Amino acid sequence: MYWIIKRIKSFGYALKGIWLLFRHEANAQVHLLAIVVVTTAGLFFHISKMEWALIAIAIGMVVAAEAFNSAIEKLTDSIYKEQHETAGKIKDIAAGAVLVCAIVAVIIGCVVFLPYLATIIN
Repeated sequence: MYWIIKRIKSFGYALKGIWLLFRHEANAQVHLLAIVVVTTAGLFFHISKMEWALIAIAIGMVVAAEAFNSAIEKLTDSIYKEQHETAGKIKDIAAGAVLVCAIVAVIIGCVVFLPYLATIIN
């Protein structure tokens, strides 16, 4: 019984982490806005199950990358109390990873939504 309680608590900690990410990280809030826009567009255009799967993967990839980036930044800040060249490089690399994921997500969004938008324009 103890292991069940321990698992439930760890799930709670993970949910708290997601809450903290979207509550305190400005970039995560921008991603959240994008999630709302993309989800609304998906519902509006009645995208297919496969397209939903691609969108879900893209969303998960970007949110996870942003969470890793935020954690790396906080850890780096706790280790390096003052500005440090290595700390800056660590943070830049983590931010670069988020950018790569965001670019791939935009490409996925274009692949999914441009054909729907083209039908509206024509």
